Order: sequence, then structure tokens, then C-alpha cells
Amino acid sequence: MIEIQSVGKTFNTGKPNQVTALNNVSLNIQAGEFVVIVGTNGSGKTTLLNLIAGNLLPDSGKVIIEGNDATRLREYQRSKWIARIFQNPLSGTAADLSIIDNFRLAAIRTRSKGLSIGKNDAFKKLVKEKIAGLGMGLEDKIEQPIGTLSGGQRQALTLLMSVMDNCKILLLDEPTAALDPKSADNVMRIADGLIKQFGITAILVTHNLKDAANYGSRIIQMGEGAVLKDVQTDGKLNLKQNDLFDWFS
Repeated sequence: MIEIQSVGKTFNTGKPNQVTALNNVSLNIQAGEFVVIVGTNGSGKTTLLNLIAGNLLPDSGKVIIEGNDATRLREYQRSKWIARIFQNPLSGTAADLSIIDNFRLAAIRTRSKGLSIGKNDAFKKLVKEKIAGLGMGLEDKIEQPIGTLSGGQRQALTLLMSVMDNCKILLLDEPTAALDPKSADNVMRIADGLIKQFGITAILVTHNLKDAANYGSRIIQMGEGAVLKDVQTDGKLNLKQNDLFDWFS
């Protein structure tokens, strides 16, 4: 599904503050894998996510998605494969538009846009049913501007919107970092459920070691622009939160 082939990325090349963010990194992520990436600040994990998303391009190496060379493709050109949830709940949605308008835009994210976004009764019913499944009581507030919601409510709805248009890859960029503990737990449960339900290939970047231990089928530790550990399947299932603390000791 995703192949990272000897990718390198350096910022401020030739200057005193030059930083090698990724140093010859190679990874192969299979379809349906839920990969968790952890690491200290500056380890390269967010740069790697940005290179997969397409809002950064590598200096060397290749990014292959579904057998297609996506190395030089920009973010909007990769949207047919990728949806992304950002750390800031205010990102990724149109704050002044209603919930239903945001859902309609998400549903046609990869298609040509006309003059109308087509909110017919059938679509409203579909969206209400999906939102009702969250158990947050938002299904009767679909005309409310999405920017008026709490961070947890907005992240939960953004997760639902990410699967409205045949998302194959979901990038989760510290999606709970700005949320209170209860909302954070709820958002991660929703994300995990959607990933399993739709068989999505997912990558979670997080500093939350509890989430890193509890979610995903594979965990990668990065440091100084390289992969330090790559624990898969049974090894991941047997990892405890204390084991992850030891990685950073």
C-alpha cells in the first residue's frame, strides 16, 4: 500500500541551522495495517507523515502509494488515496459552514465540484444516521456551524467525514493532543472503530504512550531521522505502556 524507499529530507541545507529530518528511511506498510509512530520532538515522525501526505517533498528516495510513484505529487493530487486528521480541531473543516455542508464537501472531496453541493433529503438522512452512531446528540444539529462545536465533537465528526469518500489511507497527526482526556479517549475509540470497519490503512503519530500501547497493529520508534524500532503483530500486542517508557529512558 505505502512504500517509503530510501527517503531523505534536510531543512536549511548549507546553513548553520541545517537539520537532517529523515536519513535514508525505508518502510513498507501493508494494506489494512494500523501503524503507530512514536519518537521525541525532532525525531522525524511528523516529517515522515508530511512526506506521505504530500505537503512536503523528499530530497531523495521515493514514495509509492498503491503501486503508483507519488514522490513528486502534491497534497491535493494524493487526496484520492489519503485523508488526514490534524492535531488542531479547527483544521481540516470549514468553521463557518454547517455540519451538513462540511459533510457534503467531504463526500465529494475527490470529485469535480459544481455550483451546488447537493444537500438532498437522502443525504441528510444518511449523515444523521452516521452522526447518531457517535452517541453525542449531534444528529439534530446538522445545520449548526461546525466551528461552534467543542474540540472533541469536531474531531469525532472529522473522523466520520474522512470515510465519506472512499478513504484508503488515514493519517492521524496527534489527533488528541489538544483535547481533554475524556474527549481524547472517545476520539481514539471512534478512530479505531472506523479503521477496523472500513479496513483502512492508518498511520498515527502520537506522544501519548497509552494510545501507542492500546491501538494499532504495528509500532515504530523514530529518532534522529531514522527508524530505531519496528515492532509488528504479536510483538505489538504484547507491548505494555511501561515497555514504551523504557524505550525513551
